[in-house]
Amino acid sequence: MDRVAESGVNRMQEEVQRYLLSLDIEAEASENTIAAYRNDLSQLLTFLIRYQTNDGQRLTGWEQVTPEIMQEYVLQLHERSYASSTVARKVAAVKSFFDYMYTRGVIERDPAALLESPKVKKHIPHTISHDDVERLLAAPKQYNTAQAIRDSALIETLYATGMRVTELVNLDVSDLDLEAGQLVCGANDKRRRVAHLDSAVQESLRLYMEKGRPALVVRPSESALFLNHRGQRLTRQGLWLIIKRYVTEVGIEEPVTPHTLRHSFATHLLNTGAGLREVQKRLGHASLSTTQVYRQVSDESASEITIDGKPLVEDED
Repeated sequence: MDRVAESGVNRMQEEVQRYLLSLDIEAEASENTIAAYRNDLSQLLTFLIRYQTNDGQRLTGWEQVTPEIMQEYVLQLHERSYASSTVARKVAAVKSFFDYMYTRGVIERDPAALLESPKVKKHIPHTISHDDVERLLAAPKQYNTAQAIRDSALIETLYATGMRVTELVNLDVSDLDLEAGQLVCGANDKRRRVAHLDSAVQESLRLYMEKGRPALVVRPSESALFLNHRGQRLTRQGLWLIIKRYVTEVGIEEPVTPHTLRHSFATHLLNTGAGLREVQKRLGHASLSTTQVYRQVSDESASEITIDGKPLVEDED
């Protein structure tokens, strides 16, 4: 790559960095969204750097990108057999980025304005029954080890709060207020919220703080709430393996991940009469439309739930 081309690529990269910074500061996007868009735009930039025009020239600036080139890029995504949902996200990232540059006057026309996203079939969250959740919650309680006490506390917390996996493993001891029955979720994130704990979860966490965690901790200065067997912060993979172990142990045959408990938490809340706004708040969803998908799951399973022998009828929002 000659110096002119290299200089052009550097300027293109700088525009991507400015856009990502705007997502963080102005749009207050989540860390996961910014990471996904960074990956998607890096993929676009790699495609454009390797792209050659009909006369054999390389692209050295965003202003040289045409609608035809963008159509080729989307076609390449489809040829790589990405799922429709993945292509839709990548197209959304690209359209947002070009719109940002066009609005700021970096480019005179938006080459992605007419790009169409593939239609994505709405994903219905996978849940497990309330009985299966109860079996899962009971599984660690038959053991009296520090790790079992931890497992009981983290599974109880995961289900009772509907936290995301990342939110759970990022919890620090300082985020827990047992006396108030509260956990600060995402303390350092833009979606910070307070999860209120019922008495069963409080008791499980109290036992963990008194007996489980002291037996696991190696460094007194360790801030993480949930620790692995080495006394370090529990990882996403570690949490997944813990759930998998107990799922196998109690004989739940369908696939269960930590996120399954979040989905089940939301659906079971709706089944017991909670409104969508309450569920949205407790899940930390930015948009109510994200929460509405649980309504369909709830509608399908509500007939299975009874109170005093009578089918449960949901309250209107």
